[in-house]
Amino acid sequence: MSLARRLTAAAAGLAAIGALAAAAPAHGGHGHGGGHDSRTVDLQLLALNDFHGNLEPPAGSSGRVTELQPDGTTKTVDAGGVEYLASSLRTARTGHDRSITVAAGDIVGASPLISGLFHDEPSVEAMNKLGLDVTGVGNHEFDEGKAELLRLQNGGCHPTDGCYEQGRKFKGADYSILSANVVNEKTGKPLLAPYSIQNVKGVRVGFIGVTLKGTPNIVSAEGVKGLKFLDEAETINKYTKELKRKGVNAVVALIHEGGVPASPAYNYNCDAGGAGSGLSGPIVDIARKTSADVDALVTGHTHNAYVCTIPDPAGNPRLVTSASSFGRLFTELDMKYDRRTQDIVRTSVKGSNHVVNRVQPKAADLTKLVDHWRALAAPVANRTVGYISADIKANDADGNESPLGDVIADAQLAYGRTLDPKTSIALMNPGGIRTDLVHAPSGSEGAGVVTYGEGFAVQPFSNTVNLVDLTGAKVLTALQQQVSGSNQASPKILQVSSGLTYTLDLTKTGAERVVADSVKLGGVPLDPAATYRVAMNSFLAGGGDGFAALGSGVNPVVGGDDLAALNAYLTANSSAASPLAPPAADRITVVK
Repeated sequence: MSLARRLTAAAAGLAAIGALAAAAPAHGGHGHGGGHDSRTVDLQLLALNDFHGNLEPPAGSSGRVTELQPDGTTKTVDAGGVEYLASSLRTARTGHDRSITVAAGDIVGASPLISGLFHDEPSVEAMNKLGLDVTGVGNHEFDEGKAELLRLQNGGCHPTDGCYEQGRKFKGADYSILSANVVNEKTGKPLLAPYSIQNVKGVRVGFIGVTLKGTPNIVSAEGVKGLKFLDEAETINKYTKELKRKGVNAVVALIHEGGVPASPAYNYNCDAGGAGSGLSGPIVDIARKTSADVDALVTGHTHNAYVCTIPDPAGNPRLVTSASSFGRLFTELDMKYDRRTQDIVRTSVKGSNHVVNRVQPKAADLTKLVDHWRALAAPVANRTVGYISADIKANDADGNESPLGDVIADAQLAYGRTLDPKTSIALMNPGGIRTDLVHAPSGSEGAGVVTYGEGFAVQPFSNTVNLVDLTGAKVLTALQQQVSGSNQASPKILQVSSGLTYTLDLTKTGAERVVADSVKLGGVPLDPAATYRVAMNSFLAGGGDGFAALGSGVNPVVGGDDLAALNAYLTANSSAASPLAPPAADRITVVK
């Protein structure tokens, strides 16, 4: 959405709180030494992932991390905000002559209004200031297409919105954005550089950046038009060989794909039951296939926190790390670099995740930057759109139905009926709901007030609300696709509008998890042969997130902005005297 349209629509020193340290045991692999003699020198890597433009401290559950206590209990800690992140990184670098700061994608995209309103130029400028050296791409770097990604790297004013201030031109990223496995369909050449060689006082390290090969399934078709996404491990292995031919033996992979630890606590020891025993998900297979010449894997995408050891193809242990999301954590990797072999001593690599806490001083230069962009966004951000009586959560503990998901689905149903009164169902993808609606004030607006900026943080993608006709059979197939096919390993539970109910039986597998004869609309069983008018965002209407059935709808109508639909619903259904209460989230009955 252009800035003009948004304006019209308007009329997350260092205090590391419990750090997990994991060291790869000796295995006699590549690299030698590791002692304190003159042959080796110390190298520090500081790593981020999934920042998503969170310049301001993220609100609600998005601004907290779970910390495991010595007695086995857990507590939550407030974390994040780029002013604190910069201070944390600068403190962490103190005393380290050789330090490199890296990221594993999704630095931008799905951002709060302070960054998203300006096409994430503020986040790029923040990363420049806090000293990011190199990042891989993530899927969200493609939200606005390849041309916009190239602009973020190279600079220049936005082609539609232009420059945001007279005489101030966007300079682009000082850091390298890597896209080794993202190639032009016609030429086969990477969109951006596949790797970057960082030279810090004679220590040369090659970084290879890849995103998940399934990016086209979770980004709009327009965003990845003309691009092909290759296998992650095969691509890393290819460029590892190329780096070695250039004499670069120290290699780190920046991978925007991740895993799921057995505990949500950032300081959980996922190697407690054996190497990598506490981590599952796509990154495990990728790590096992990635060349043994790669010294560490910095990962992301799943927004989880872990420092785990996964065996490489030679069977030797290797660190795989992730620092949660939104700038709430950063990973510190400390290692020895052998100056004779020009390689990292694998046995020396240690990793730990640290909390970006909010009790340390803010970085003054980042405060200045945040204040600058906040002031520009204020006319849009501060407008009141509704009122709530308590936090409305974006996610439930199990990733199923959420109160905010119900609100958004109901908002799209209400909007859909203004386009066609026959609209009877609305469906919302869970990944499109980015954060909670929080009762506590984010600024001076007062408790319970929902501002345009807060709504934008929930739905920042600028999708439209579309209508299509689907048979009952296709609606059922879509519900089954939540837990089968490409979504079987990691289910994506659609948020459903009022009146649509069904049972999700997690004791079963695949499509059978959706109990077919339990699906009802207004208490009446879904008729496979009947036609239903269904509202959904343009991403789902294009078959996104593996919902091919939703992409097969007929008689389409393209409506207006999905955020505008949410705002209109909040305005119509709440007031200061009668705020909207969180829905019960009881439309999907879950059997465990």
